[in-house]
Amino acid sequence: MANVWSGLIEEYRNRLPLEPGDPVVTLFEGNTPLVRASRLEERVALASEAVGVDASGTRIYVKFEGANPTGSFKDRGMTMAMTKVKAAGTQMVACASTGNTSASAAAYAVAAGVECAVVLPAGKIALGKLAQAVMHGARLVAVDGNFDDCLRITRELTEKYPVALVNSINPYRLQGQKTAAFEICDALGDAPDIHVLPVGNAGNISAYWMGYNEYFGHKVASSIEDSAMRLKPQSTKVPRMWGIQAEGAAPFVAGKPVENPETVATAIRIGNPASWDYAVAARDDSQGLITAVSDAAIMEAQAILAAEVGVFCEPASAASVAGLLALAAEGKVPAGAKIVCTLTGNGLKDTATAMENRGNIAPQVIAPELSAAVTALGL
Repeated sequence: MANVWSGLIEEYRNRLPLEPGDPVVTLFEGNTPLVRASRLEERVALASEAVGVDASGTRIYVKFEGANPTGSFKDRGMTMAMTKVKAAGTQMVACASTGNTSASAAAYAVAAGVECAVVLPAGKIALGKLAQAVMHGARLVAVDGNFDDCLRITRELTEKYPVALVNSINPYRLQGQKTAAFEICDALGDAPDIHVLPVGNAGNISAYWMGYNEYFGHKVASSIEDSAMRLKPQSTKVPRMWGIQAEGAAPFVAGKPVENPETVATAIRIGNPASWDYAVAARDDSQGLITAVSDAAIMEAQAILAAEVGVFCEPASAASVAGLLALAAEGKVPAGAKIVCTLTGNGLKDTATAMENRGNIAPQVIAPELSAAVTALGL
C-alpha cells in the first residue's frame, strides 16, 4: 500500500499544539526536496583552500521550500495558523506581506473558507506573488510605505476588529515552520552541523531553531506550550544557525532597525523584524552568526544554483548560498561539516529580477528544417 504524504500537521501531529477537534486546513504542504549540491561543495572547498583552510569532506544540501503548494516556506506556518483560525470560527484573516505570505494566506484562506486581506507596500511586490494573491481572491490594500508600515497597520487592524493576524508573529506560524527542521533530521538521520538560511522578518530562523531543539529534546522560548518535549529525542545534536541578510536590509548586522531597507531580494526587504528576540536567541544559543551579503552576490548565487544544482529559487532564497560562499572565503567552513541551506521560495515567484541580469535572451529564429537546427546548435 502506498505511503501517501498527509500534510505536515498529520505527519507531525504529536509535535504540534493541536486540540482533538481542530479542523485541519491543508494543501498537503511539506515533504520538500533535500538536494545534495556537489558543485557547491566544490566551490566551498576551493574558496576555503584559497585562504588556507581545509573544508574537504563537506557535504552540502539545499532544502527547496519552493516545492510547497504556493511556492514558499510560508505554507508550513499557514496550515497551522489557518487551522486555528477555522477552529476559532473567525471569518477573516489579514497579513502584511512582501509577497510570499500574501500568496500563502490567500490560498489557505480559500481552503479554510474564510476571507483574506493583504496589506502590501505599493510597487514593491514581485508580480508572480501578487498574481497568486489576486487569483486566490484576496482583498488587496497597497500602502505608500515599506513592509514595517504594513505590519504596523495590520496589527492595529487585527487588534480592533474581528480579523485574525496570520503573519509570523502569530505563534502558530512558527509551530508549523519548525517542521522543516524535523524533515531535515528525518532525511539525514540527524541534525546537520550548520544550517544556513535567509533572514528577513526572522520567523524562519526562529522556527528552525525551535524544531531542532525539540528533536534534540530541549525546549526553547515559545509562547505556546505543547507536548512535543515529552517525546523521545530524534537527533543527537543541534546545528549552528547561520542567518544571512541583504546588505541593504540588515538590521541584525547593524544592531538596530533599518528605516528604509532596500534590496533586490524583496522577500527579505525588512528593516524591523517581528521575531527579533527569537532570532537573536537562535544565533547566540547555537553559537552561530548573522551576516549580510551584497545584492550582486545574491544574484550570482541564484545563477549558480540554477546552472550547477538544478534548482531555480527566488533571489531572497539564494542569500543563504551567497552567505555560505562568502563565509567559506573567510575560512569559516570546517572540514567534514554537514551543511543545509534553506531555499525559501520558488524562482517563478520573481522571474523579472532573474532575467534582468541575463542580457539578450531571445532565441535564434531558424527555418523549420533539421539542418537549420543542427547548424544553430553547432552540431
